[in-house]
Amino acid sequence: MKNLLLTTAIAFAFTAPAYASGSHDGGHDKVKVEEADGHGDHGGHGDENAEDAHGGEGHADGHAVMMIGKPGKEADVTRTIEVTMSENDDGEMLFEPTSLDIAKGETIRFSITNKGELEHEFVIDTLAGNAEHKEMMAKMDMEHDDPNSVRLDEGGSGEVIWSFVNEGTFEFACLIPGHYESGMHGPITVSEKMAQADVEYSTGKIKKINAKSGKVTIVHGPLLSLDMPAMTMVFRADEAMIAKMSEGQNIEFVADRVKGKLTVTEMK
Repeated sequence: MKNLLLTTAIAFAFTAPAYASGSHDGGHDKVKVEEADGHGDHGGHGDENAEDAHGGEGHADGHAVMMIGKPGKEADVTRTIEVTMSENDDGEMLFEPTSLDIAKGETIRFSITNKGELEHEFVIDTLAGNAEHKEMMAKMDMEHDDPNSVRLDEGGSGEVIWSFVNEGTFEFACLIPGHYESGMHGPITVSEKMAQADVEYSTGKIKKINAKSGKVTIVHGPLLSLDMPAMTMVFRADEAMIAKMSEGQNIEFVADRVKGKLTVTEMK
């Protein structure tokens, strides 16, 4: 009888599941079959796109297309959005900006900085997808290792490059337990065309490019959004933007202050 009890105990020990916290790689890059809330009738959310989501065109660098889109390529970046993560004295945890408007077909570089005193993450997904993974992480803290997310220690920086191929309302969030509830989430609205009221393009001609330093000199017209007159100025631009530029080229562009420096954020 003692031998039987010992044998049974050993067998149970080997068959019982083991649970531990650890790295979560693959939970976000599976093909999403759920629809974004309220957008079941949009193109890209119905059965007509099932073939695109699972076929040969539905992969980028080996990752399947999700409802929110797919991993983007450096060469396809159309603009960069600076995102900061932080906390305040009232206990709130914050993203800046608090919402995102994106045009269908854009490839966005999210340049993310953790300015807080705690570890944070930036995850983009459907509302249902984030809710599912938030529930999983409440049971055991997992560090995501997926192309639609980045986790940063205090003072850290990173990026996510993403192509938005479907219209709909999605979400960016921090899914570390307690952070979502403290305010770390916001909507992503992807539409056929962004509202142009907030985007004013200026005209200019590229005079000089210094790719090594990430600078471009532009002879430009008035920058209405910055209340600046026509003049010749040096702007910052990221590598992907500079790759699309050439000296003597006439452009339409949008400039903004990024980390205190005048930066070309969009160009056509």
